[in-house]
Amino acid sequence: MSIQIFGIRHHGPGSARSLRDALESLQPDLILVEGPPDAADVLSLLRHPAMQPPVALLIHVFDDPKRSVFYPFAIFSPEWQALQYALTHNVTARFMDLPQAHQLAFEPQISDIKSGRYQDPLRRLAEAAGYTDGEQWWEMMVEERSDGYDLFAAIFEAMSALRESFPVIDNPIEAQREAFMRQTIRVASREGFQRIAVVCGAWHAPALDINSKSTPSAKNDAAQLKGLLKTKVRATWVPWTNGRLSLQSGYGAGITSPGWYQHLWAARDNVAIRWMVQVAQLLRGEDLDVSPANVIEAIRLAETLTALRGRSSPGLTELNEATQTVLCFGSNLPLRLIHDKLIVGETLGQVPAETPMPPIQQDLHREQKRLRLPAEAGERTLDLDLRRATDLDRSRLLHRLTLLRVPWGESQRVTGKGSTFHEIWRLRWQPEFVVAVIEASIWGKTILEAATAYVRDVAGGADDLPGLTNLLDRALLADLPDAIGRLMERLQSVAALTSDATQMMGALPPLANIMRYGNVRKTDATMVGEILDGLVARICIGLPGACASLNDEAAAIIFEHIIRTNSAINLLRNDDYSKQWHNALLQMVDQRNLHGLVAGRCCRLLLDSTRLAAEEAALHLRLALSTANEPGQAATWVEGFLKGSGLLLLHDETLSRVLDDWVTRIHRESFTMILPLLRRTFATFTTSERRQIGERVKSGMKVAAGPTFSLQSARADFDQARAEAVLPLVAKLLGVEID
Repeated sequence: MSIQIFGIRHHGPGSARSLRDALESLQPDLILVEGPPDAADVLSLLRHPAMQPPVALLIHVFDDPKRSVFYPFAIFSPEWQALQYALTHNVTARFMDLPQAHQLAFEPQISDIKSGRYQDPLRRLAEAAGYTDGEQWWEMMVEERSDGYDLFAAIFEAMSALRESFPVIDNPIEAQREAFMRQTIRVASREGFQRIAVVCGAWHAPALDINSKSTPSAKNDAAQLKGLLKTKVRATWVPWTNGRLSLQSGYGAGITSPGWYQHLWAARDNVAIRWMVQVAQLLRGEDLDVSPANVIEAIRLAETLTALRGRSSPGLTELNEATQTVLCFGSNLPLRLIHDKLIVGETLGQVPAETPMPPIQQDLHREQKRLRLPAEAGERTLDLDLRRATDLDRSRLLHRLTLLRVPWGESQRVTGKGSTFHEIWRLRWQPEFVVAVIEASIWGKTILEAATAYVRDVAGGADDLPGLTNLLDRALLADLPDAIGRLMERLQSVAALTSDATQMMGALPPLANIMRYGNVRKTDATMVGEILDGLVARICIGLPGACASLNDEAAAIIFEHIIRTNSAINLLRNDDYSKQWHNALLQMVDQRNLHGLVAGRCCRLLLDSTRLAAEEAALHLRLALSTANEPGQAATWVEGFLKGSGLLLLHDETLSRVLDDWVTRIHRESFTMILPLLRRTFATFTTSERRQIGERVKSGMKVAAGPTFSLQSARADFDQARAEAVLPLVAKLLGVEID
């Protein structure tokens, strides 16, 4: 009987090529692979032609999908090649690692495995060879080589020496993993297999030699494994991406350049030339000038760097340096594109339709196919026109998934005329979303059923009014009619008991969105009208009392609530709501002991809505800036009045003069104290506003009093006749008629 141990690096193309050659030479009758035995039932799916790596084994606790682990595989993974060899040569293949049924039962203790701390000994070998990076040394010595002559014997010898001299981390899970793998090998040898190939991480190789005198005995291993906790787990295959091959999961493996490794696996000769051709094609596709002469020069530079560094062939480091120097003209910006598109890549694997999956995951696949919305590794922007049935269904699916905490799509803000019937989503599928979908299966068998049940459950226990209105808005966007009734009942009961003005104000904007835009999505938004009537009335009645005696922190909160509430009232375009709201603001403008930030904003909103004339606003400003008030209180009033826009100071000379007079009268000590407040206010103005205000102050321009700023008063040499002469031409350019 022969037992051959092949120490490899997970996701290593050189290890994979050498392993494949070694298996062809050995012709084993059993292959044991470091991996989860829990996945034995789904191994046969590797034969299916639809199985396209990168893919991953997903092992999760049966009733708690959050407790899960992935075992990623790429086409250049040695484990993948070992399993493919077994399937194509009718050789028995088994996983031999400690089952995840045990490891997930000790979830807090497996963090050391996932961190990959057992890979640190490679640094000793790298330092002995003159390298500071163990990963770089391994890549040069193993992964980038084109032949595997005596490779595994050398790895075994090196790891044996390291395990003798390097202090092994005291990790009970690691010890149990190696004990279980040894027991698996012993069982296989007793079953009569004659040529056993053991494929494991290089660090484990010496520990799995059951014929070595230093290896723990079967009795000791049995004692090590006695009494292990166990939980019920489920295994399946899921598509994976190149970007996620760096994830430290499963056996703790990860790589930073899967696209480059894919190239090393596919190109057995002329590696540098083939790579540089791909780089040139990519840059040309982005309209960057790359000639054949540039490519030849870059290859020569890479080979020169390789020779100077004493290497046998160019590696990724040399190729990147040559690319930046020759093809990118020293710039590192194109290298980012090369990194994303080639070095990492955007490949997304595929799994067969026969792969076991819960009903909700099957429903998601059906919806993706029906709506022609496939999961993709790369990022894409989706512009939806909600007047089209297919786009409306896409929007509903994305909103339902967001409710279920599957953030496949990120909604982008849409402005302009089409914002009422357009949605823009940024889509990027991540393999981990599969776990979130499986987790959502506790709510139902379909996406619609699960989202409905989830919303009903959240609504039943919610007592936060803004949270409920926001949930109602999201439920309407997701089109969950069976959840709306429950939400409305809960919303009415909570609203009736809520007396906190800030909570009611926080609840208003989502309801306003529903009333204004709900019918665009073919949903009945009139059901919220009754709640809005009571909510607006209670806000307007309770707001003045809620704003009394506020400190700076509370005033800042109320300030933001007032702005959002004002926007919601304007959005609703209801004359009765507007009248109630403006009356409340008028009451607050004249309210004593009101924080300056709030009072100033109320005055500004009334001025913007024309409920307060410019002369009246100037009077309120004079009163706020009078010597009877503390300079700090006056400065906060100015902040509330002007924050966010300085146009008033440019177009209303009366207000700007009042402010200018106040600033010039402030004592030096007081000015030093309020300067930060004023600077904070002016920082919210646009750059052009600040520049124009500064120019006017610098010029020292004085104008006559008046409600509004005019060009005639600003410039004495203004020529009215010349200005009117250009009006016909301007009108023609604008396509309008003038008298």
